[in-house]
Amino acid sequence: MTQSTQSTRTRGVSQWLALTIGVVYLLVGAAGFLVTGFSGFAEHDHDQTLLGFAINPLHNIVHILIGILGIVLWSTIGRARTFGWLLVAGYGATFVYGLIAVNNPDINFLNINAADNGLHILSVAAGLAIALWPHRKPAGHSASF
Repeated sequence: MTQSTQSTRTRGVSQWLALTIGVVYLLVGAAGFLVTGFSGFAEHDHDQTLLGFAINPLHNIVHILIGILGIVLWSTIGRARTFGWLLVAGYGATFVYGLIAVNNPDINFLNINAADNGLHILSVAAGLAIALWPHRKPAGHSASF
């Protein structure tokens, strides 16, 4: 019997979620610059919104970096799970920060509003899904220890 030279490697749900979230954050970050331009880098101005979410150039850069990270880390199940945990930690901290900073222009350098806080908690949930989604190995593969 001959073995196929084609890879039978399949991507897990965690990987597809990491890629999808990465692409979405990258596109949102790039689109954000159409609203904000590059001035007022860390300005608190709730008039600058994208689909109801307050943004500024610094916020856009953070979205782009998260997007790139998701695209880079989707390649293996372990890397995708790492991306998931990074979303949990990063957006968990950002959610707490946002609760404090949302009405305080002196510390709100990411221009976070209530809609952003809602999205941040959803990003934590998405990170948990990526990190904890069960991964099934394709039939015929045995576990290596």
